[in-house]
Amino acid sequence: MQKEESRKLVQIIVAALEDKKAEKIEVIEIDEISPIADFFIIANGTNTSQTEAMTEAVEENAEKNGFFADHVEGTRSANWTLIDFKGVVVHIFDEEARKFYDLARIWKDGSHLDPHTLSPIPEGE
Repeated sequence: MQKEESRKLVQIIVAALEDKKAEKIEVIEIDEISPIADFFIIANGTNTSQTEAMTEAVEENAEKNGFFADHVEGTRSANWTLIDFKGVVVHIFDEEARKFYDLARIWKDGSHLDPHTLSPIPEGE
């Protein structure tokens, strides 16, 4: 997937997550530090029903726009679902799993972007 396609997909996914009231949506640009993807999107829900709805919304909205997941790990009722679109990898957690795995810290060398503008977030914010 080309970088501009990845950016478009990030916007589609962020909108889907916001529609389902996802908490703490983070977009991390990782293409400069890893070959596995251009972006990671991390979000969490407050309960299983919400995380299931978030997962469904991401997949449905992406497909409506011509983007199809290459791989999905975890089930809709799991505490962590990973949706891999090749250039964009989405991580949907419940609150506890998100704190435990702390992917944002692990990928701290990536560029943390504002999910609405995809512009870098100044350090310390």
